[in-house]
Amino acid sequence: MPEIVEALPAASARPVIRATSSAVVRDYVTLTKPRVMSLLVLTAVCAMVAAAGGAPAPLPLAALVLGGALACGGASALNHVLDRDIDRLMGPRTASRPVAAGRIAPARAVVFGLALSALSFLVLAAFANPLAATLAASGGAFYVLVYTLWLKRTTPHNIVIGGAAGAIPPLAGWATAQGRLGLGAGFLFLIVLLWTPPHFWALALLLAPHYEAAGVPMLPVVRGVSATTRQMLLYTLALVVATLVPGLIGTFGATYLAAAVLLGGVLGTLAWRVWRDSTPARAGLLFHYSLLYLALLFVAVAADAAIR
Repeated sequence: MPEIVEALPAASARPVIRATSSAVVRDYVTLTKPRVMSLLVLTAVCAMVAAAGGAPAPLPLAALVLGGALACGGASALNHVLDRDIDRLMGPRTASRPVAAGRIAPARAVVFGLALSALSFLVLAAFANPLAATLAASGGAFYVLVYTLWLKRTTPHNIVIGGAAGAIPPLAGWATAQGRLGLGAGFLFLIVLLWTPPHFWALALLLAPHYEAAGVPMLPVVRGVSATTRQMLLYTLALVVATLVPGLIGTFGATYLAAAVLLGGVLGTLAWRVWRDSTPARAGLLFHYSLLYLALLFVAVAADAAIR
């Protein structure tokens, strides 16, 4: 192959170099888990909008978007490094990830992840406030050190406790607007915390053989399908109740409460159906709807603040 490339004219060789560079860029972007990042940043931004009464200051808002994305991306890159042995055992999808497949060296991914995390702290500290920067950094550290390094490999309750990492971005968003935390921030933290188990266990039902092959003690592997779907339903009911409370006591307004009732009704119905008869199609539908549910619920939080 090198001889073929050297025999080509310079004009023909350049596209090959560009394609290789694009592949490298794609791999580094993959390290940041952009889909996960986008949802976490959305929850942070909506929390900031709510805390700012619907009109957040532009510069801190931009800092939150950039700093939040960097924090999520940095933690995700470190997760790729620590999970590379598991990823190789969980089927083609995870085995093809950049670090697991050997396309990016672990040391380079660590440097990349730490650099993003450090830049996140600097951006948020400089253009938002130190509390927001500290919260974003603590969320990343919790995800990497507590969930990935410890809980994921040791207990079927890993995602119940580890879900706190994903619940921190709304706190960072609230702190960006007010420089402190409040009751509304606490409710948003609780909502994400309770949302995480049914959301993730729906996926775990679909990937149970892969988790078992990798030796990861996810709930469906350790306790079975019946116990998992029962826990999913219980957490979903607790989540729906928790979402109604801030609307009923006036922390959030009527627009939010209407959205919480409607969205929660659908989520509860889907969780009940999975509990009654767990099929891959029903588990998949619950998993995908739960993503939409959280996004729309947080959009309702922001819209409610803007309307009020």
